Amino acid sequence: MKTLYRHYVANFQGLSKEIWLLSLVTFINRAGAMVIPFLSLYLVSEKGFSLPQVGWIMTGYGLGSLLGNWMGGKLTDRIGFYKTIVISLFLGGLGFISIQFIDSFEGLVIGLFGLMWAVDLYRPGIFVAADVYSKKENLTRSIGLIRLAINLGFSIGPVIGGILIAHVSYNSIFWIDGGSCLLASALLFVLLKPKKRDQNEEKEKVKAGKPPYRNSLYMLFLLIMVINSLVFVQYFSTVPLYYQEDRGLSEDVIGWLLFLNGAMIVLLEMPLIGWLERLGLTKTGAMIWGILFLAASFLVLNFSSGFWILIVGMILMTLGEMIGSPFSNALAIALSPEGRKGSYMGLYSMSWSLSHIIGHNGGMNLIDQFGFANTWYIFFALLIVAVGLSIYLLRQLRKKDNFDSY
Repeated sequence: MKTLYRHYVANFQGLSKEIWLLSLVTFINRAGAMVIPFLSLYLVSEKGFSLPQVGWIMTGYGLGSLLGNWMGGKLTDRIGFYKTIVISLFLGGLGFISIQFIDSFEGLVIGLFGLMWAVDLYRPGIFVAADVYSKKENLTRSIGLIRLAINLGFSIGPVIGGILIAHVSYNSIFWIDGGSCLLASALLFVLLKPKKRDQNEEKEKVKAGKPPYRNSLYMLFLLIMVINSLVFVQYFSTVPLYYQEDRGLSEDVIGWLLFLNGAMIVLLEMPLIGWLERLGLTKTGAMIWGILFLAASFLVLNFSSGFWILIVGMILMTLGEMIGSPFSNALAIALSPEGRKGSYMGLYSMSWSLSHIIGHNGGMNLIDQFGFANTWYIFFALLIVAVGLSIYLLRQLRKKDNFDSY
């Protein structure tokens, strides 16, 4: 046990204090994240919207996220990641508190658009911050630590949220989610000081590299990420509905299933990253394995009507997330030239937003037309296409002199 403990602790050594502080603030923010996991349930059971209506509301959510990520990338390059993250957390906190008071379909489409615009200004900045405060050899582990903080918070948030919904009200989770964003914004503003760079160095970096739109391999990578993400986001919309409507689970049980995802990531992701790095697995190779595990998580849902298969599906999805996400984040940074990292990471984050636009609406309408089981088969097939594209990307990257970075 002592040896296992030493190996576990060793995965966290060598990371900067700024990365630890970013992770602490991120944990506080995500521990209060209770709205998004239950949003589709809230819109159906509390507001009485149909599945197609929920799909369109979630499209507004995705469009806001898309704009937020694009503007977040631009702001990160112009005013820096520090100011961008603080502004995003503050506006997001106000947005979460306000959104509970909107009842109309049109109002919620517009309201969620504005909320996610504010919330996702944050995303490009956090990736750039990880790059700035990390040594090159520690980048994947730094991202892993921030993800650990996200998932430690996320493992707590849905459990508390499910209990609050079951025993208090849906409104309570909006207040807590908004309050945690405001607290995280204040802590970041007070505790973290932005790292300053030499102005001449910045001017040189602005001229480096070519725009992401002209980088064909990066655009292929983003296409793979869109396909992967539009299936992954189903765990925030159609899968909770599946748990409730097809499997008859209550909100608190759904919260515990989501807790399994977060708990596994907290306990296993950092050691898993360290082990895979020691094996010499490339970032692109890890991304492929992550997509395969995610595909399997949907396929197995059709194998049995027992509760145990839901646990198996969640474990497979979590393995895919633990392997795929930190390495794909690191791959996106590795493919980004100096001076354009904000724009590149903004576009990378926009691929996640685009998946919200397509994924939630598409998933809801597919289920409405074909049912849950057939929809899971469709998602499995899409991910197999993504695996094929990833193998092609891997072969192209192997032709580069610095392939070890990818």
